Amino acid sequence: MIQYIKLRAMRLKTILVPLLMAACLQTIGQNQNLSDGFVFDGEPYIAVNPANASHIVAAWMGFQFQHQIVIKTRTSFNGGRSWSNISTIQHVQQGFTSADVSLSFNRTGDVFICNIDYDPAFGAGGVYVRKSTDGGLTWNEAVQAIGLNSDPGMLPIDRPWLVCNQSYSPFSGNLYITTVSATGAAGPLYHPYLIRSTDYGATFEPWQYADTAGWLAGSMIPKPMAAPAVTADGSLILAYPSYVPTQNILPQFVLAVSSDGGIGFNYSNIFASTASASAGDTSAKKGYCLMADPSLNGHYAFIYQDSPLGDRDIYCRETFDTGNSWSNAIRVNDDQAGNERMQDLSWAAFNQLGDLAICWRDRRHASDSGYATRYEMYAAVKYHDSVTFHPNFRLTDAEIDFDEVLLLNGNDFSSIAFVNDTIHAVWGDTRSGKLNIWYQRTSAAGVPLGLTQLDESVKPQLKVSGNGSGYPIRIRYQNQEIEEWKLISLEGKLCDYGSFEQPTDEFMIHDSPMQPGVYILMVMINGDWITAKIKIH
Repeated sequence: MIQYIKLRAMRLKTILVPLLMAACLQTIGQNQNLSDGFVFDGEPYIAVNPANASHIVAAWMGFQFQHQIVIKTRTSFNGGRSWSNISTIQHVQQGFTSADVSLSFNRTGDVFICNIDYDPAFGAGGVYVRKSTDGGLTWNEAVQAIGLNSDPGMLPIDRPWLVCNQSYSPFSGNLYITTVSATGAAGPLYHPYLIRSTDYGATFEPWQYADTAGWLAGSMIPKPMAAPAVTADGSLILAYPSYVPTQNILPQFVLAVSSDGGIGFNYSNIFASTASASAGDTSAKKGYCLMADPSLNGHYAFIYQDSPLGDRDIYCRETFDTGNSWSNAIRVNDDQAGNERMQDLSWAAFNQLGDLAICWRDRRHASDSGYATRYEMYAAVKYHDSVTFHPNFRLTDAEIDFDEVLLLNGNDFSSIAFVNDTIHAVWGDTRSGKLNIWYQRTSAAGVPLGLTQLDESVKPQLKVSGNGSGYPIRIRYQNQEIEEWKLISLEGKLCDYGSFEQPTDEFMIHDSPMQPGVYILMVMINGDWITAKIKIH
């Protein structure tokens, strides 16, 4: 049965649809195993040089024989097409172990790496920063930002996040690190910590609490992580959870804004909810992040997870007035609402134009509702001139079987960088039988870049035809059921799309608002994308 689609009304004069089957029929690009470790790799992070979009650095926790867990890095100078050999950052003291790595570039292309290095018995250690001036191939000596005993009894060295001020403001080049107390801290109050460097990472100033009277994190949230970002005008912004009933009867997320380089802050509420800052914990990796639009001052996005529909979903709230008001929650994952499928492990990034990309671990195709089930990595993009997210797309090239290692600490992060129309994503999964770090380079429209061409003998019979003088375009895939389709420009922009409640092996496009040119047609067959080029005149 042929299905007919009426799209936005903008008829082009004529159309030619020669299908370039011999050279252009492809399946989804293969994910790349960046770490290829033989025991354990976890908690990856990725960053792109703002002065050179082809320069990328990735870092993660990795096992090294007789050295426990160390931090490892790889660098690409050609946009992720190839990568350097793995560099290993050794411990500051024999017998230490490492965790919680993050990366940030300054405006001129130097890259900084931050991680904790500590005695597993919690006798010594701290948060350390190293600088690289050769693109991440080698790293300078470590500089301590905060020590295990800097705030006696509070162990303030867990979950450090590093951001560098890339603006043209007077605070350009400042480094900011946020941390929280590690498990076993004395309490009773818990605080997010802030440490800054004003000399490009050579030294760090004394730490300070990021919360304050009236805006305390409180005693009920033992790890009130402050997610940091730097705005277009060079302000430092932080988001952290708070639950103090005398401040707000409900748990809340707080926004702290500093316009003086991290010395003083103004505080406001992002939102409050019975679930927004829960002190409880489950297996789900519930991280949240705050991102600032580099193209528009005052535009921030807060990404988090919540379950108002009964299962954990990914949500986004935005402000365009420096946090004075926030949008309602936008559900990012577009699977069926309330389907009892858990989503978690989210992260986000803006590109230079103000487009927002979010990635997460997705279980929409899982057989049950729990954490311990098959999963994939997904992403979605909201363009700067749109109020909604475009359709979700897969980052992984397969569903991944659950492994019990995912119940442990050290695997709970994914990371993306977004440059122009290209998304660079890293995450940990267990498809190889052990936890490794995987990488995918994808267009903003969900087209895997660097697709692998199929061998001639296995090319499927996808057929595209037109009448030579205009619409309709007929798409047919013999004896296969098409679930979704997309038309995408060669630059990676999503131009049009559609889906079917009942999959079909043939459908027709009657109108489409594309300008003349070459486009990529993608059709989803049994969860995989098949692509072909078409030419519109």
